[in-house]
Amino acid sequence: MRVVLVGYMASGKSSVGKLLARELGFQFLDLDEYIEEQQKKSIKTIFSEKGEIFFRKLEHEMLSEVLDKYQDLVLSTGGGTPCYGNNMETILQKSDHSIYLQLSIPALVERIKGEKENRPLVKNIKNEDLPEFIGKHLFERSQYYVEAKHVLECDGKDLETVVSEVKQLLF
Repeated sequence: MRVVLVGYMASGKSSVGKLLARELGFQFLDLDEYIEEQQKKSIKTIFSEKGEIFFRKLEHEMLSEVLDKYQDLVLSTGGGTPCYGNNMETILQKSDHSIYLQLSIPALVERIKGEKENRPLVKNIKNEDLPEFIGKHLFERSQYYVEAKHVLECDGKDLETVVSEVKQLLF
């Protein structure tokens, strides 16, 4: 079984993915980390050296490769992954379950505020401007996220609850 988690940055894809994989006895992969390992460069470096178009093509190839290569897998995608090329189509075709971890704008703002340093996209955005930035971004991206097989509302839920609800969707 291949399970792919999609959603906006800080929606919990990696945290949920790691715990879910551990509980199911599956392999966990973070697509961004996989790309960095394969390229022996950080995503930031790939972006700055080769640009976004190169990165998005590479991301699509790696997404396809991972979904072809692994059987019992929980894959966490980058926040933008489903929104480029035909990545969402690839996810739907090559996975058994795709799950959108959905959070409200206020919930995302709270999470992102505390980890801006690790998030290049929002690093230089003032906290008071985050709701507008996230809202605009989410508006553009959510049309892709909602194509996932399952949409799981995650506001106010702890990690264990989300993982438990994801497992209910799978079986």
